[in-house]
Amino acid sequence: MIDGIWWLVILLAVIVALWLVAHLRSNTASSKNESRALADKKSLSNDSLQKTAMLLNKHFPNYQTSRRAKHLLIVKGDKKIAMITIDNSIAVGQRRLGEVPIINYHRVPSRAQLSTDLQEVC
Repeated sequence: MIDGIWWLVILLAVIVALWLVAHLRSNTASSKNESRALADKKSLSNDSLQKTAMLLNKHFPNYQTSRRAKHLLIVKGDKKIAMITIDNSIAVGQRRLGEVPIINYHRVPSRAQLSTDLQEVC
């Protein structure tokens, strides 16, 4: 038969094992919360794109905008005029993707800034 001291050792071992499992599961939950916070930060970037699209629709009615995941596509008539991105990891300025210029900003551009950049493109 098992003595009382061994029952106590077995009980403590089970408690320690359960505590370790609970501790490890709480660390994975915190990493999921961090990934959710990162996703929320990305959605803030998308809010900047939405504000830029509203600014374009309000002040430049002859341009149509279509929203993509990470950029705005600006069309005049049936011709693609430009793509606008808002990304802090890329330098502010212009580059080209084929025939379409890509304009990058770090934050929502002003009306004057948009006007200048769209006149340079056209």
